[in-house]
This record gives sequence, C-alpha cells and structure tokens, in this order.
Amino acid sequence: MLRGKARRDRGAAYAAGADGTGGDPLDAAQERRVRAVLALGGVPQSDLPDGVQQVRLRLLERAASGREAPRDVSAWAAVVASNLAMDWHRAKRRQERLGERLAALRAPAHASGEETSLLSLAVARGLDELPAAQRQVVVLRFFADLPVRAIAEELGIPEGTVKSRLHTAVRALRDRLHEDEVA
Repeated sequence: MLRGKARRDRGAAYAAGADGTGGDPLDAAQERRVRAVLALGGVPQSDLPDGVQQVRLRLLERAASGREAPRDVSAWAAVVASNLAMDWHRAKRRQERLGERLAALRAPAHASGEETSLLSLAVARGLDELPAAQRQVVVLRFFADLPVRAIAEELGIPEGTVKSRLHTAVRALRDRLHEDEVA
C-alpha cells in the first residue's frame, strides 16, 4: 500500500509541474518541440494549439492514473505528438484528399521562383506519400532530433527496425526530390 501511495504522490508531483504549484506539465522547450513535431507531421497551424493541449492532457491523465512519470518527458511528448499527427492524417484521409487540393491551389505560387518554397513543398509532399510508420520515424529522428535508441524505446520496436524504416524513407524522399527536380 505504501508503494502505491508513493507512486501516486510522485505522479501528482510531475502532473503539478516542476514547481509543485499546479503549473504547466510541459516547459516552454517541450511545448516548442511538440508544436514542431505536430507541424512537421502535417498538422495545420490552426490545429497546433489543440494538439499541444492533447499532449498536456495525456500527461495529466497519466499522472492522475498513478503511473510513473516518463523517464524523458520531452521524448515522451514528442512521440505522443507524432502519434497525434498520424491520427490527424487518418481522419483527414477518411474525409477527403486535402493534400491534393492544396497542391492544386498552390501551383501558381511556384512561378515566384523561390527555391526554398519549392524544396519545402516537395519535402512536405514526399512526407505525405510515405507510409505512416516511415513518416513517424523520419519526423522523430530528423525534426524532433531523437536518437534511434530513444525512438525504438518509445515506439516499442527494435533499433534495427527504426534504422530500416529511416533508410527506406530517406531513399524514397531523395528519389522524390530528384523526380521533382528540386534537388
């Protein structure tokens, strides 16, 4: 019983924030990282605040249930944000192919000749075309800057699987950029 109570107390402490005053469970750096993972995962700017709140809610629910704090809250939050981005994509596909419509609307804007815009759009399209599992490891590795070992631990898959997915995804993105003659 004492062990369970100690766990609940520790959970309440991490849910209450670092200062114990009931503050935000995510610090500013963690929130920026969550926003970046969501944005790079294809979630629109208008939905980013809701995504950040979902990560906070899941952290608070974890604490309220008495589970221990994640070893690395920042990495845990990035993985949760990545999963939220995948969920957002699944919902988007059920409703419509918004990506195709946006690409059609942006076609005239490419005449401006901004190479950075072209590259960004090509990378975004390439990410959208990747299978969800590959897109997830690319975003976690290159945009959330998590090491392979942390990605494997957080996703519950072997490091070799993470490396394989990264290799396949990077090759597909490189091929896509060459097809579009961007790189």
